Amino acid sequence: MAAAAWHRRIEWWFRGAALVAFLIYLPGYQASRSGGLVEVERRLNHPVLLLGAAAVLLVVSMVVQFEFRTRWAQLGCAAVLSPLIVVAVAIGGLMFLFGDDGRLVDRKPDPSRPDHVLTITDVAFSIDPIYRVELLTGSGWTARHWDLGTWDEGDGFRKAEWSGPDRITVTVEHETRVYTVDGDGRLGDPEVTRR
Repeated sequence: MAAAAWHRRIEWWFRGAALVAFLIYLPGYQASRSGGLVEVERRLNHPVLLLGAAAVLLVVSMVVQFEFRTRWAQLGCAAVLSPLIVVAVAIGGLMFLFGDDGRLVDRKPDPSRPDHVLTITDVAFSIDPIYRVELLTGSGWTARHWDLGTWDEGDGFRKAEWSGPDRITVTVEHETRVYTVDGDGRLGDPEVTRR
């Protein structure tokens, strides 16, 4: 009976660790939306690492609940699970190290407010660029990001720039969008002009 209780305790440790990994990911996911905190997203929005760890821990917790009585059953289980865990840890570690934030193409501070910065980032995993345009407001842990849009090469992205005090103009092949920035850094709805 002592072995069964020990297995149950270990099983619940693994499930608790899986729950912790999932709960750590939630604020990062929430911060990845427009208006989210930049530092929280940067540190906690790692779905491959955190959700992958939660999945691996859940699988291990399910395996632990089985009682392998023979040495061959134990070795067989270890032979199947060990490579899966190593591959999962390697993929998660590589994603954490290299990240998926993209390559910064341009960074333009507002001439009248240095705490408002327009960024253009190439977020493509391939050769063809995909441009994400964001407004960063504030600094440190209170810095927020506001999404202006994402355009690929087929959309004909041309430029994003400050066109006046608290005004951002994004130009693509067939339209021009002008955004107004509120005093607290929020973006108003764009004025769209077809070209």
